[in-house]
Amino acid sequence: MHEAGIIAGALDMARDMALRGGGSRITRLVLRIGSLSSVVPESLRFAFAALAPGTIAEGAELDIDYIEAECHCTACNTPFPFSGNGYLCPLCGEASLNLVKGRELDLKTLEWI
Repeated sequence: MHEAGIIAGALDMARDMALRGGGSRITRLVLRIGSLSSVVPESLRFAFAALAPGTIAEGAELDIDYIEAECHCTACNTPFPFSGNGYLCPLCGEASLNLVKGRELDLKTLEWI
């Protein structure tokens, strides 16, 4: 489960940011996770529940901002969801390798006191 490593890294980053900002306790983290990032949100929640106790993030809320994959067709200038048809534009049928959303994996928001 690589989600445990992701949460461990996010907790380290959050701790460092909070301490640099004068915080002593993290109250909320928001992670942005793209649908193509190969990360399972429920596994992230499980890992967070296991790893946050005993840290300055103990008792913190974890929110996940899940981003569906989206492509942009350069032929007809249309955004479209990445789907079972992959990169084929449903409007004009052209293939587009311009993936604009869906690979996110980052710490979006951090709150501390």
